[in-house]
Amino acid sequence: MWYKNKGQENDVAVSTRIRLARNLNGYPFEGRLNEEQAKEIIEKVWSVFEGKSGWTFVDFSALPAIERASYAERHIVSPEFAKKQGPCALIVNEEASVYIMVLEEDHLRIQAISAGFDLSGTMKAVTDAEKLLDEVLDIAYSEKLGYLTHCPTNLGTGMRASVMLHLPAYIGAGGIRNLQGQLEKLGLTMRGMTGEGSSASGGLYQISNQITLGITEDETIAKLEDVIGQIIAKERDLRGRISRDSLDNLSDRVMRDMGVMMYATRIGSAELISLYSDVRLGAALNLLSLPIEKLDEMLMRCMPNTICAEREGMLTPAERDRARAAIVREILGKANNAE
Repeated sequence: MWYKNKGQENDVAVSTRIRLARNLNGYPFEGRLNEEQAKEIIEKVWSVFEGKSGWTFVDFSALPAIERASYAERHIVSPEFAKKQGPCALIVNEEASVYIMVLEEDHLRIQAISAGFDLSGTMKAVTDAEKLLDEVLDIAYSEKLGYLTHCPTNLGTGMRASVMLHLPAYIGAGGIRNLQGQLEKLGLTMRGMTGEGSSASGGLYQISNQITLGITEDETIAKLEDVIGQIIAKERDLRGRISRDSLDNLSDRVMRDMGVMMYATRIGSAELISLYSDVRLGAALNLLSLPIEKLDEMLMRCMPNTICAEREGMLTPAERDRARAAIVREILGKANNAE
């Protein structure tokens, strides 16, 4: 699972995700498919991977709602796919962190996700999966428009690449709005941790490309490599400018937050995200000795539906808060003992 790995530049970069939107010739777009056609597409796509090492099939339509929502919380599928009605499937290669949504908005959403800042490695994972599909299936493509997609905004490459960054120093310096404006001028967009329309909880922002038509995949990746690299450098610079008094205050807050996480018996979801942001920054600044990837794992495992899925049943809010506190103690306890 991506969030259990130590990624590159992980003091600032949480994860990298790339997804390709593809459709099959000979079938209408997803919204106009009948059930028989939908099942045919699922069978055709799975036949490409069936028997190949590392690939597994999940009948996503048969999963309980809690499990489906948990996949979305962990950024493995889109929130829209988690709520999908009718036939749909998820094809997974856990080792490569590749997840193929069959019958989301498009027939295929081929997605790879990696810990940290790794656009090149993530791109290789997603294109390796695409090549397997392209060798067997008739993918809808136009010489003029590129890959044909359900939404016109995905025409061309059909690619969305994003990097999730932790930017508490940008927030503290009041630079987020200016950064957002600069990104828009470059054809990039900035969103919260759960995607379009979401707020930036925990100081987490996803930065991704907006333009897919008239630009190549390589050009998009190169632009993101450059821009994200500059943002990471700026965030580090801003962290380095924190005054001694402010650093003392931050250190005190981080240690108090650690105390809450290690000893609280109930922790709410919003409270944990705030604690996570402070402690993650503290770990990045070496104010405490704690692997950053353990904090990212903690955040993913402590999402509401993921907690319920792990315990195989719907929990009340109070039960979730107790379970969340137990997960936090477990992960941080193991991390501290490993040091």
